[in-house]
Amino acid sequence: MAGGKEIRTKIKSVQNTQKITRAMEMVAASKMRKAQERMRAARPYAEKIRNVAAHMSQGHPEYKHPFLVERKLLKRAGVIVITSDKGLCGGLNTNVLRNVLSKMKDWDSNNVEVDVCAIGNKGVGFMQRLGASVSSQLTGLGDTPHMEKLIGPVKVMLDAYVEGKIDSLHICYTRFINTMKQEPVFEQILPLSGEKMGAAEGHWDYIYEPDAKSVVDSVLIRYVEALIFQAVSENMASEQSARMVAMKAASDNAGNVIDELKLIYNKTRQAAITKELSEIVAGAAAV
Repeated sequence: MAGGKEIRTKIKSVQNTQKITRAMEMVAASKMRKAQERMRAARPYAEKIRNVAAHMSQGHPEYKHPFLVERKLLKRAGVIVITSDKGLCGGLNTNVLRNVLSKMKDWDSNNVEVDVCAIGNKGVGFMQRLGASVSSQLTGLGDTPHMEKLIGPVKVMLDAYVEGKIDSLHICYTRFINTMKQEPVFEQILPLSGEKMGAAEGHWDYIYEPDAKSVVDSVLIRYVEALIFQAVSENMASEQSARMVAMKAASDNAGNVIDELKLIYNKTRQAAITKELSEIVAGAAAV
């Protein structure tokens, strides 16, 4: 059995760890509220631009944007993987990367090559270790997403789709449900279709000003950008919620470990006292 001094050292070490996890829990709780506010503020715009893009995709103008053209044969796919820059957030990143890996294996079995856009340090590191083809990457987003930072890496994938280098574009991120629940999502971005975006069946007729190409190009680009921004906002809110829950669980576990160590310490000390008393009594009896 370990000595009393060694057990006291372990208790002190666990107590110091518990202080760190409690501090991280409070920081994550504060950041979580702000992240949730940003996410909820972005949702109305994302829903409205989704409706507009869906209706336009059902229209039949004289101009057909490449985003609306269905590719008959899938030879190469693109994936935008959104993860966090930091760890200590439970299984948040693991679940997302597991979904992506499963899909990549399915594509590989069908001889479909994959290009990856990795947003977040964890996703970048995983894809590099996996040996995947990383076309673009972005790390160091901080606590607040900025569209000007996201446009560069995402535009690489959009240009690849327009040029025909990839035949479909997908996104994988963690959707925020509530503080205790976040779920990984894998969905297709391109090609766009009204059915997938929730447009009602039927044909839509629009008058375009100045011309169909300018309007459709602008709206569809804004739609994809809004979709990416919303996904990053959802992932950040999920990250802070998962970190808060994970740090609370770590603090509770540290408390249980401390209680167990204190019990062992008391038993060890009591055993030492009993042994000393037995030696004193035996010495007195011998005299």
